[in-house]
Amino acid sequence: MKILQFRPKPSEQTAPGYEVQYRTIHGYRRAFVHAGRGPALLLIHGIGDSSDTWRELIPVLAREHTVIAPDLLGHGRSDKPRADYSVAAYANGMRDLLTVLDVERATVIGHSLGAGVAMQFAYQYPERCERLVVVSSGGVSREVSSMLRLASLPFAAAFLPLLRLPFARHIGRGVLRALESFDTDIGRDTDDLLRIFDALPDATSRGAFIRTLHAAVDWRGQVITMLDRCYLTRGMPTLLIWGDRDGVIPYEHARLAHAAMPGSRLETFHGAGHFPHHTDPRRFLAVLHDFLASTSVASYASDEWRGLLRRGRTAQLAASVAALTAETLATSVRSGT
Repeated sequence: MKILQFRPKPSEQTAPGYEVQYRTIHGYRRAFVHAGRGPALLLIHGIGDSSDTWRELIPVLAREHTVIAPDLLGHGRSDKPRADYSVAAYANGMRDLLTVLDVERATVIGHSLGAGVAMQFAYQYPERCERLVVVSSGGVSREVSSMLRLASLPFAAAFLPLLRLPFARHIGRGVLRALESFDTDIGRDTDDLLRIFDALPDATSRGAFIRTLHAAVDWRGQVITMLDRCYLTRGMPTLLIWGDRDGVIPYEHARLAHAAMPGSRLETFHGAGHFPHHTDPRRFLAVLHDFLASTSVASYASDEWRGLLRRGRTAQLAASVAALTAETLATSVRSGT
């Protein structure tokens, strides 16, 4: 059965009817959409992407919420300086943007790299995070697509400009379309991968992409993990959304994160790849609305946070995560990811 893909169209307006706004923070211009009224939702996109990834969801979410969807520094319409593109730095940037906009707390929703930023935000600033929604998240375990591993190699930056040449683009599109026709996992996201590739029009954009990638991935895979700190989400309403045909970050990572995050919910989008919010936006919105309606915002108390840190992970939780991690690594060895 062929999955109908949702394809955001490139635009100077991230969502229909909502203009992109700008604020200068620390001397750098940050682009974002700020729409609606109500409890705040912070939407964080993935690597190489922009707030355009949420463009068809924002009008619906903005009916009952204040929606803030930034272009991360180095992405989209935001500035692309030679700067710190680590997950921790991005979490700081999200705090600063919320502060400038007079938003004290928000439900944080992230996709891919943005989900890693969302988890880091919840770790660094638990008092400002009401709920956590992670979609096809990076930063769980080592495995990641071979395509990103190759792009992280030292010589890759020298070859990226060649991909702007017509013949190279034609070959690249042909390869992705072939992967799509053979119903491979990575082929499920062909249109989105091509869209992201088209968003790297110049050397500045490509340089920011490479610096962001190097902060998270090397030739061996992902270099950061949140598994050691996931126990701190106890008491934080957490929703995991993942496609079981994700060719970028394996679905096994969803099971790992779910086991490591006490009380979390896992919603599996069968047949979806790395962009479940594009594959089935109606279901995505329904799942998100149900989660928001059925959970209360997290309450932060410094004494409770201190107690969690002192106790650390329980032996049972650590053993469960270790067993799943070993199983995931064994699966990756067999599959070559």
